[in-house]
Amino acid sequence: MRAAAFIATFVVGVPVLLTGCASSDDPKNDNQVAGKVAFVKNCGSCHVLARAGTKGTTGPNLDEAFQQALKDGFGRDAIRGMVQEQILYPNMNGVMPAKIVEGETATDVAAYVADAVAAKGKDTGLLADAVKPAGAGKPIAAQNGVLATEADPNGQLAYVASKATAPPGALEVTFKNTSGTPHDIAFQEGTNGPQLAKTEVITKGEDKTDIDVKAGTYTFFCTVPGHRAAGMVGTLTVK
Repeated sequence: MRAAAFIATFVVGVPVLLTGCASSDDPKNDNQVAGKVAFVKNCGSCHVLARAGTKGTTGPNLDEAFQQALKDGFGRDAIRGMVQEQILYPNMNGVMPAKIVEGETATDVAAYVADAVAAKGKDTGLLADAVKPAGAGKPIAAQNGVLATEADPNGQLAYVASKATAPPGALEVTFKNTSGTPHDIAFQEGTNGPQLAKTEVITKGEDKTDIDVKAGTYTFFCTVPGHRAAGMVGTLTVK
């Protein structure tokens, strides 16, 4: 879901969607848990959606995109149809690929997004536990001079763990990324020090870099524009 003209497309398509594209299926039959998982994995790196915990940087903020439509009286069933239409037939001049998800998955994503956009509070019940909070993995510790790091595989702009520890000395940092979103990992001393080392930016695969660390605190982060600000950052404590 990456179209630059995402909001404009929705506004133009509202009358058609209200009369012909709002799904007749009962939204209660949609698997919104699966929809949330699929949204985070496929769309979360591009779009902000507060209830999903996503902080994407390249596409429109979905909460903001639908605020006016809701104020103007468009119901969430209409928004659901709008989202599904955009998934299947995005703006041809945008960068969002058509059918980034399809079939039942597209229906589930549309149902979840329609209920979640611009909604107050937080997800509850099964939805609250559908996706682990970004960076909430167990802190990683260097083993035998190797610090194994990984980007969140579920589409969040985060590393699996936001905290790491290592003893002083030479350290090999391995970085794994299976998310399909380009990421790297870089290190700086403290929070404002110069960049000391980084891996290559990779979309899927592994890379590594070497760094010599002394006792103290280091920051690791993704250098892809917008990713650090969105939360792809952590702390390495050396002692």
